[in-house]
Amino acid sequence: MAQNQQLVFDELMASTKESALHLEMRDGYGVAIEAEDFATWKRTGLADTDPASEYWAPWVELIRRAVARGVAVRRARIISEPVTDYIRYEHAGTVVNVEAGEQVRWLPRRQASDIALPGNDFWLFDDRVVMFNHFTGDGAGDGYSQTDDPAVAQLCASAFRTVWDRAVPHAQFQV
Repeated sequence: MAQNQQLVFDELMASTKESALHLEMRDGYGVAIEAEDFATWKRTGLADTDPASEYWAPWVELIRRAVARGVAVRRARIISEPVTDYIRYEHAGTVVNVEAGEQVRWLPRRQASDIALPGNDFWLFDDRVVMFNHFTGDGAGDGYSQTDDPAVAQLCASAFRTVWDRAVPHAQFQV
């Protein structure tokens, strides 16, 4: 995330009282901060899963603070099968998300065909504020947009809950 986007996200997470829901729908991301770790994982099969590492520590602390306030932090991922190398890498690192307090589920894309989904990945805070994450065709971050339009929040809430209800909990999902 760009610095401004990260600040906005951090403020939204800090003000959240009940739920922070994240829906990811891409089979690959080209986020610069992950490039070295992803390359290492592809070469060795080893990913950074240290919650205290420079990469993970800020995220882990942010999520732990939210969960300690009683916020339910849930992440659902819609993925194609067979999965991409990036999804395998992401799956390997999800142990840190879970350790931080996130609940994570995975939904094979074939099971999402009848769900009305927004066009972009998003975070939904307390069912009222949506932060859309935008990406380029090759998966690089391309900014964000934010809205508190009730109709958009409802679309995102409905999509997330339908995906969540169908998805497989991380501990049971095999890549």
